[in-house]
Amino acid sequence: MPDSSETYNPVNAKRTILVVDDEMINREILCQILKDKYEVIQAADGTAALDIITDRCDDLSLVLLDLLMPGVSGLELLKRIRNTKEFRQIPIIVMTSDSESEVDCLRMGAADFISKPYPQPEVILARVERTVELYEDRKLISSTEKDNLTGLYNREYFFRYAEEHDKHHKKLSMDAILLNINHFHVINERHGKEYGNLVLCCVADNIRKVLLRGSRGLACRTEADTFLIYCRHGQYDMELLDKLSGGLPEDSEVAGNRLRLRMGVYSDVDKTMDIERRFDRAKIAADQGRNTYEQTISYYDTKLHASHLYAEQLLEDFQEALKQGQFQVYYQPKYDIRPETPVLASAEALIRWKHPKLGMISPGVFIPLLEDNGLIQQLDRYVWREAAAQVRRWKEKFGVTVPVSVNVSRIDMHDPDLIHIFKTIIEENGLSTTEYHLEITESAYTDNSIGIIDTVKQLRVFGFSVEMDDFGSGYSSLNMLSTLPIDALKLDMKFIRTAFTGRKDTHMIELIIDIAAYLKVPVIAEGVETEEQLTTLKKLGCDYVQGYYFSRPVPPEEFESFITAGR
Repeated sequence: MPDSSETYNPVNAKRTILVVDDEMINREILCQILKDKYEVIQAADGTAALDIITDRCDDLSLVLLDLLMPGVSGLELLKRIRNTKEFRQIPIIVMTSDSESEVDCLRMGAADFISKPYPQPEVILARVERTVELYEDRKLISSTEKDNLTGLYNREYFFRYAEEHDKHHKKLSMDAILLNINHFHVINERHGKEYGNLVLCCVADNIRKVLLRGSRGLACRTEADTFLIYCRHGQYDMELLDKLSGGLPEDSEVAGNRLRLRMGVYSDVDKTMDIERRFDRAKIAADQGRNTYEQTISYYDTKLHASHLYAEQLLEDFQEALKQGQFQVYYQPKYDIRPETPVLASAEALIRWKHPKLGMISPGVFIPLLEDNGLIQQLDRYVWREAAAQVRRWKEKFGVTVPVSVNVSRIDMHDPDLIHIFKTIIEENGLSTTEYHLEITESAYTDNSIGIIDTVKQLRVFGFSVEMDDFGSGYSSLNMLSTLPIDALKLDMKFIRTAFTGRKDTHMIELIIDIAAYLKVPVIAEGVETEEQLTTLKKLGCDYVQGYYFSRPVPPEEFESFITAGR
């Protein structure tokens, strides 16, 4: 049975190598080293070499090129080959005694470098074999290994190719880059899928021109609007990002439209780490600028690494934390400020995580983390049950009801069992829907608004009071707002901070209160910290207030002092 290596090439033909050198002795030395395994053809100058390449470009597996030749120099020939579409895929190994030329040649697209005087024959043969194998790997790429739209590699082949690249360039410093188009879904919605595809192809072409020229790297498109780039270590700045962002076709209907890209860079990668984890780090860096307009390039560094490890530990500890009761529900009072003396009206349930080793963990850290990893629903259900049970306990202990509002995340709103879950919770605790309020963020209404609105309507039909939380932070149009099913507007605390700093302009708050009056719903202002804010809000017609002026969020036993004071 023949050896598998003998049958790899369908016709068992030797690969063809072109040796270009004006010194006959050098050509003969290389022929002797290579002739047993390869068909070797020779050219004594750049002009003759160009003629051979033109005639046999489909047959050539490699060019061994001397740099210093009369006439057309090796450097000039290298440029011509790389600038000719039909030739540029042929790998070139440069041969010269000028070690300072190595970097320039590699930047121009040379695959490797052999110094003169020549090293041991085994070294030359090994370098040639490696380069030819990589070249043949590239030629074997089928249509299934490329992204049909952009022509870049697909994800699977990209990772395989990157691994092979590292095997043969162990000492070459590389960068892992993730490039993402901000709000790409909006581009598709506003201009159509055809235009969205045009944008993707434009970005892919720019990646090829700017980052992959001269075989300096490889790239793929993964997911709809995300590109992965593995290229030689370099500097990435706004000038580079501008080049990647520009250049829509002039005949496009939206010519001149400026794309905004986000770039995450894991620089000088650790090659002991598998390829996918390197790009996970690039993604972590890119995500740092996801919600900010200013930050378009982010780097994975020591600080980000520590933050990533911290996040991983929190995710790992989450399930055990739920079981052990590390999560505690705190309550922040809401006061009715319409009477002369403010009166306790209700409370908001807010979650806190007291980790046995890490101490109190900020909700600003763990809530987005759980949202991004699909765990927030478990935590929400825990809060919902605990809050309902607390309302029942206070009712039994004090003989009065303090209604409590719980937060319902955007993900929760897509749960087909949501209404059944709330119905079960209040029935198990003997509560009515008037004693248990729901807070839904404004942004949830604008995400799949029809489906969300239908769910909210059903909740209200069942009797639940629904507050629109963080009003002013989303994108509700006035027309849309007039049709939304809500029972209260909860003013985003950023409005309070903005209105009472600097010029102290409260016009926006006045406008929102007027809108609420038109909708015939009360306004709840959160984040109120000073008597000046309280007095001004009351004059403007605000109905309820929540914030540190009255109390920070506190454990249930501390909250009881507000109940007894209001009896």
